[in-house]
Amino acid sequence: MDGVLVDSPHERAWREALAGFADPAGFTTAFYQANVAGKRRLEGARTALERLGGPQAAARSTEYANKKQALIDRLIEEGSFEVFPDALRFSAALKAAGLRLALASSSKNAAAMLSRLELPDGRTLLQLFDADLSGREVPKGKPDPALFLLAAEALETPPAQCVVVEDAPAGIRAACAGGMTSLGIARLGDEALLREAGADLVVTSLDHVEIAALAMGTLRAQAAKEPVANA
Repeated sequence: MDGVLVDSPHERAWREALAGFADPAGFTTAFYQANVAGKRRLEGARTALERLGGPQAAARSTEYANKKQALIDRLIEEGSFEVFPDALRFSAALKAAGLRLALASSSKNAAAMLSRLELPDGRTLLQLFDADLSGREVPKGKPDPALFLLAAEALETPPAQCVVVEDAPAGIRAACAGGMTSLGIARLGDEALLREAGADLVVTSLDHVEIAALAMGTLRAQAAKEPVANA
């Protein structure tokens, strides 16, 4: 969800909550994508504190995670997020093509945000999805594929016939580990990170994915349009 469907305040909340735990100067967008995005809350908190040299990282990770959660709850209540227009078009087109959709975010805040985003026909964005596994407790978080495998089960679809859309390397690795096709959406100039993680296709906009091909079981980008010659 975060970074794929919604431009959410998660990165901001993680960074602002760092005060008193570690120096937030090192918490860049690149750091967030590589170390926190896509991971479960406590794992992301511990990893961030360890990598930033925060004292007693393991012991203080729960406190840091709780502070971050309180902040993001407030930001969500204030409506400090918005849907990516290409993601809205992509989701609606997939649904119209007869594909079944599942949310499988590590975040427990998916429903809170997507239920606030309305489609032109009056439905909420959350209602486009046939299943919501977001925040589900699993033995291991991404890059372990457990959450994605639960999503495939909820959709009654074999993993090999599933496509995972992710903006985080941890999520791409989870898709690969689960035997699923993976589509990386690089909104932050991080195409290389997603390719290195094993993404089958990386795009900078979901508008670049060929919906008709995907509905037939093939993931590919739309062919580049030829420039129109001057008359």
